[in-house]
Amino acid sequence: MSQSQDWLQQLPQNLVIGLEQGSIYSLVALGYTLVYGVLQLINFAHSEVFMLGGFGSYLVVDGIVGKRHISGVMVPLTVISGVLVGAIVGAGTAWLLEKVAYKTLRQRGAPKLAFLISAIGASLFLSNLAGKLFNHLTNNPFPEYFNTDRVLFHIGSAKFKLLESIIIFSAFAMMIFLDRLVNRTKLGRGIRAVAEDAPTAALMGIDIDKTISRTFVIGGALAGVAGFMYGSLIGVSNLMGFTPGVKAFAAAVLGGIGNIRGAMIGGLLLGETEVLFSALPFVGAQWNDVVSFVVLVLILLVRPTGILGERLGRAA
Repeated sequence: MSQSQDWLQQLPQNLVIGLEQGSIYSLVALGYTLVYGVLQLINFAHSEVFMLGGFGSYLVVDGIVGKRHISGVMVPLTVISGVLVGAIVGAGTAWLLEKVAYKTLRQRGAPKLAFLISAIGASLFLSNLAGKLFNHLTNNPFPEYFNTDRVLFHIGSAKFKLLESIIIFSAFAMMIFLDRLVNRTKLGRGIRAVAEDAPTAALMGIDIDKTISRTFVIGGALAGVAGFMYGSLIGVSNLMGFTPGVKAFAAAVLGGIGNIRGAMIGGLLLGETEVLFSALPFVGAQWNDVVSFVVLVLILLVRPTGILGERLGRAA
C-alpha cells in the first residue's frame, strides 16, 4: 500500500483526533477572544489559567482514585468532579488575575504596554509557583480510572473512543452554552455592550468592572475545563500551558479575534489542520507545532481580521 493510500485510509480516524484537539484549542481560544472583546487586550497569562485548571482537576481526580480501582457510578462522578474543579480553579485564577494584573492599571489609565508586561509577569509567576508546588518540569499523569481506549461508537470507519467522545461532546456543549449565554441573556448583552462602547454602556447603567470580571471568570472556567481535558490525555506540568496557549491564540486570530464563533471555528480548523498535515507522507508529527505558527503568519498576511472578523459587541 502506498503512503498516499495509507493517509486516505487513516483520514476518518485522523479527523476524529483533529476534532478532539481542536475542541481543546477552541475552549482556550474563547478566553482570549472574550478578554480581547471587552478590553482590546490579549491576556498573555491565559495559558497559566489553563495550566492551573489542569492541576486542580488532577488533584481532585488523584484524591478520589488514588491507587484504587473504581467502577460503576464512581467513574462519571470522578469525571464530573474533574470538570467542575478545573472550571472553579480556572475561574478563580482568572478572577484574581484580573484584579491583580489588570484592574489597577485600567483604573489608572495605563498604556497597553503596561498590561502586556503585567500579564507576562503574572504568567511567569504562576508557572514557577506551580513548578515549586508540583515537581518542577515533571509530568504528572492522571490515574487510569477508566478504559480510555474503549470504543464508544463508530461513524463509518472512524472510531470514537470513550475519552475522545467525552472531550468532544463536553467541549461542544460548553461552546453552545457560551454562544447562547452571550447572545441571549442579560449578562451576555452587558458583555456585548461593554465590548461595543464601554463609556456608553456605563451611562446605561452597566457596571463595567463587574462585567469585565465576569468575562475573565467565564473565559477562565472554559480554560480550566480544557486543562482537565488536556491533562487527561498527556498529564499536567507547570509548562503545559505554553504550547496549547500559543495554538489557541493562533486559533482565535484564525477565526477572528474578538469573535466567539470565530474562536470556535478557528480552534476546530487548527486542530484538524495540525493532525491531517502531520499525517501526510514525508511530514510526521514533529511538524505538528509548526503548523500553528504558519497558520498564524498566513492569516495575518492574508486576512488580519480572521475568517469571520467581527467584534464581540455585535449580536449574532
